[in-house]
Amino acid sequence: MLLATTRRVLDQLRHDHRSIALILVVPALLLTAVYFLYENETLPPGVPRTFDRVGLMMLAIFPFVVMFLVTSITMLRERTSGTLERLLTTPIHKADLLFGYGLAFSIMAALQSLVATAVAYWIFGLDIQGSPGLVVMIAVINAVLGVALGLLCSAFARTEFQAVQFMPVVVVPQILLCGLFVARERMNEALEAVSNVLPLTFSVDALQEIATNAEATDQLWTDAGIMVAIVLAVLVLASLTLRRRTA
Repeated sequence: MLLATTRRVLDQLRHDHRSIALILVVPALLLTAVYFLYENETLPPGVPRTFDRVGLMMLAIFPFVVMFLVTSITMLRERTSGTLERLLTTPIHKADLLFGYGLAFSIMAALQSLVATAVAYWIFGLDIQGSPGLVVMIAVINAVLGVALGLLCSAFARTEFQAVQFMPVVVVPQILLCGLFVARERMNEALEAVSNVLPLTFSVDALQEIATNAEATDQLWTDAGIMVAIVLAVLVLASLTLRRRTA
């Protein structure tokens, strides 16, 4: 049942050229914009480029945002079109259905992360200590986090506009508080406490570990493990929001 759901969703996406472009092309284009923002900066010898720090973080944030949008809107269409309700009248288990959607979008997320990372390294010369493979791993986990949150939030939206409205509630606070703009230890105590439990914070911490260490560290694996646990927990929670009938 899980694999059948995965194949069905992938087949739908294969015929939706706009969604494929949004998933595979847009993050790379946004990363290109970030590169040219800092193209003319002047730095003393030996000082790392700003792009090497910001661009690395964008490799996680852009896929997270895009996959959240694509997943939440796609899942909402499944609900409002009646497709989801018809599927739930079959013997398929709700967890199989949700994890099937999650697996399908996760495959797309992996392709997205590979494309964006390739652009960052081979076109813009991203220069960090760690391995590109570890960067791809964190980017994929982060994109899958966007998938899981998109599946969960779609349950509480009636229209596509409402689905998009979850962006400033779920996505934007994580971007602001993850430590990208201001170091978390310099934040207001209340904001720091919130930041310390947000999923995107663990992603940024993991990427910072990769940026400054040639080999994978224990802290990197801890952060990655926490992110995977959050993804699984959100998917399970999303399965509990599935109803046999659409209100």
